[in-house]
Amino acid sequence: MNSRRTKSRCPHPVLPTRKGDMTRLGVVFRPQLPPERLRAVTRTADDVGLEELWLWEDCFREGGISTAAAALAWSERVRVGVGLLPVPLRNVALTAMETASLHRMFPGRATVVVGHGVQDWMAQVGARPASPLTLLGEHLDALRALLAGQRLTVRGRYVTLDDVGLDWPPDTPAQVFAGATGPRTLRLSGARADGTVLTASTSPDGVRRARQLVDEGRRETGRTDPHTVVVYLLAATGAGAETRLRAELAAEGLESAQDVGVAGDATAVARAVRRLAEAGADTVVLQPTGDEPDPEGFVRFTAEEVRPLVP
Repeated sequence: MNSRRTKSRCPHPVLPTRKGDMTRLGVVFRPQLPPERLRAVTRTADDVGLEELWLWEDCFREGGISTAAAALAWSERVRVGVGLLPVPLRNVALTAMETASLHRMFPGRATVVVGHGVQDWMAQVGARPASPLTLLGEHLDALRALLAGQRLTVRGRYVTLDDVGLDWPPDTPAQVFAGATGPRTLRLSGARADGTVLTASTSPDGVRRARQLVDEGRRETGRTDPHTVVVYLLAATGAGAETRLRAELAAEGLESAQDVGVAGDATAVARAVRRLAEAGADTVVLQPTGDEPDPEGFVRFTAEEVRPLVP
């Protein structure tokens, strides 16, 4: 058995916590895995008490809503996030219908994130917008309004609706998050989304800067409601962890990035999580490498070994 899957007989040191706060912890099911692997990973996450399981709608691998619905149906308690749905691929009415269905079938357990998507991929399918920022803003406004039960008539640059309302809006408020990296999108997310998701290329300093920009957007629109920040953390553990991490960072053009990614045991991973939390992240989602040899084991490692070190 791989040493990282065996619980140590010696207790790990518990790291200090933020006063009054608790960092939520999750794991990504990478779409490099075939969809049929999702069931086993989801059931493992539910069994070991993982808080959040995140899925990606990556072109051209797996659909976000279809995999989220399956994961929610296969589980009882784990929260499932879709991070993210590319808005150029989706009519906002369809996004609203599917999101509302998830919230009604699985109350309190779904998180839906929308974003620009990878522009090269959008170009491949003939959906690249001239103004990604305008499209995202229009999509966010309409999506949040539809999920709130409003009927809309909109004549935007990209979003057009004529007396559209959901027959089955969520019974309870449904938050909509935005994926963001650049300054303008971060401000937009603060102004017009309920939370922000940051990529695994974000260092603790990057989280601090993102929080500042999100807060600027919130102040500009007078928002005082809570705004959740989620950040992915590329993580590897067990045999060959350092090599796998370096290879993934190199593939993403992040060889020289400082304080991005972590390889090591539960204590090392927990310290990296802690740094992101102290910088302003509310939720840290561990992103295994694309060649992670044991996805179910990685979920157990996160829930059983890392989670106790990040109370």
